[in-house]
Amino acid sequence: MQAIRAFYCDTDMSKIQDKDRLYLFLRPYVDWLFRRSYRSFRYVGKQNIPTDGAVIFAPNHTNALCDAMAVLGIDHSRKVFVARADIFKDPKKAKILNWLKIMPISRVRDGLEEVRHNDETINKAVDTLRDGVPFCIFAEGTHHPDRTILPLSKGIFRIALQANELFGTDKPVYIVPVGIEYGDYSHLWDSVKVTIGEAINVTAFNNSRLSIVESRAQMIMELREVLTERMKALVNEEPAKKSRLPRWLAIPLAILFFPLFVVSALMTIPLWGMWLFIQHKVADRAFHNSVQFVWQLVFLTITLLIPLPFWIFVQEYIYQLRK
Repeated sequence: MQAIRAFYCDTDMSKIQDKDRLYLFLRPYVDWLFRRSYRSFRYVGKQNIPTDGAVIFAPNHTNALCDAMAVLGIDHSRKVFVARADIFKDPKKAKILNWLKIMPISRVRDGLEEVRHNDETINKAVDTLRDGVPFCIFAEGTHHPDRTILPLSKGIFRIALQANELFGTDKPVYIVPVGIEYGDYSHLWDSVKVTIGEAINVTAFNNSRLSIVESRAQMIMELREVLTERMKALVNEEPAKKSRLPRWLAIPLAILFFPLFVVSALMTIPLWGMWLFIQHKVADRAFHNSVQFVWQLVFLTITLLIPLPFWIFVQEYIYQLRK
């Protein structure tokens, strides 16, 4: 875990929530491509996001990177995330994750020695919120491609209560439940619905319960019950029925669009080939969407850059002729 320790002990004065020019330059393109990776993409309940305080997003975790991308795209604000600490082992990966505004957080299964580093992560999360940058943590602590909510971990409530103690008198601290539902939990190009629920005003909750609750642990338990219920309300246990094309239309449409289908198929062979590879090599279905999206992001970006020198040459040639 040397890379994780280096992450915490970095002497650079910059903060993970600070603006980064390259990040800001690339983000609109990445957000656009992520939305276009699905046939249907909807955000519901954006009006529930508070604008007068510190915001902690608490989404369910059914995919890997795609869940973070779905939360990131809620609005144009910068957001800081956490991910399991073991993926920060490689110093190069840790540096990239830091640039992507992702911090490590250890789980009990990683060992008590590593869990102690979570205090530093919590401090960094609170500092992020104090600077007015939203923070996102997957409160279930693990991913599961299913329409259920697992028991929530305590980390999100520790961050919220510590932030409230530090600056709650200046601005309230909110936990915003988010429900993410995929039409297909292991395949892109289907549908995504992101529902933002009613925020929990942790500051008001703390003030109203302070004289009744006997301990901080009890306060966390009560907050966990409220957040669990609000998250469950955002995720439908039964998947929505998909509308299917009438069978009698299949043959006429196949004939009509056959030339377009052939061209499209040839252009997307690398993407489909990667999908087949993922199915066989990546056992965890929760990673399928994320690996597909990263490959698509790289492949399409390269595809767009290949003709760039040609268009630059054409523009220069026309410019010279007009001179």
